[in-house]
Amino acid sequence: MTRPTHEQLALRLRDAYAQGAVAPMRDGLDPVDVAGAYAVQAINTRFWQAQGRRIVGRKAGLTARAVQQQLGVDQPDFGVLFEDMQIADGGTLDPARSLQPKVEAEIALVLGADLPDADTTPQAVAAAVRSVHAAIEIVDSRIADWKISFADTVADNGSSAFFVMAEEGRSMAGTDLYAAGMVMEIDGRIASLGAGAAVLGHPLNAAAWLASTLAARGEPLKAGDILLTGALGPMVALVPGNHVRAIVGGIGTVSFNFGKV
Repeated sequence: MTRPTHEQLALRLRDAYAQGAVAPMRDGLDPVDVAGAYAVQAINTRFWQAQGRRIVGRKAGLTARAVQQQLGVDQPDFGVLFEDMQIADGGTLDPARSLQPKVEAEIALVLGADLPDADTTPQAVAAAVRSVHAAIEIVDSRIADWKISFADTVADNGSSAFFVMAEEGRSMAGTDLYAAGMVMEIDGRIASLGAGAAVLGHPLNAAAWLASTLAARGEPLKAGDILLTGALGPMVALVPGNHVRAIVGGIGTVSFNFGKV
């Protein structure tokens, strides 16, 4: 049986957005094939850019050690954030635009300076940050039943879908990302709890890893980019009609509705 090419795997994932989730891609990607998975992601990124989609930042994923161990890897992953993935704070996401969505609360950083160094430190990230925001990521998978390997989620753009960022941001000065507690509510009930320390020990660690990794790939982060630093607590499945609100201590509050516009 002929092994599918990276181009064929990329097309399979693109088609899944409209046609429904597909089986794990074991036929074309070893579960821990880092290079192959990012090659598939890059093919789709270039395709979507050619279609007119604009990159506005990146997301870090797999920032919790427990999740890394579950997938048999020792590193986070990243995906691309496109402008059309952003939902306004307090806005509405039509459930028809997703397949099997889940939500997680995060801390978002907006850069005020470039980060071109392949050895970017957390301190360098802090100095480059223009504003800090409470955020919600709506993750989704084009892999059926979320039966993902590391390679599956990387190839699938980090299992990304949409994100919401609080309109009002804070300065890094005097903001404690490490100790920031998080409460995520769904329909007014507590659905997830967490803290900044859950993100690779500190959200700036995740941002530094992301900046260094992208710089080494020749795709450095730039001023104005949005960084989603990783989940502060467990992700929760969405059902139509949900109202989601996340409160991140000392940083802000953000919300959206999961229902027809």
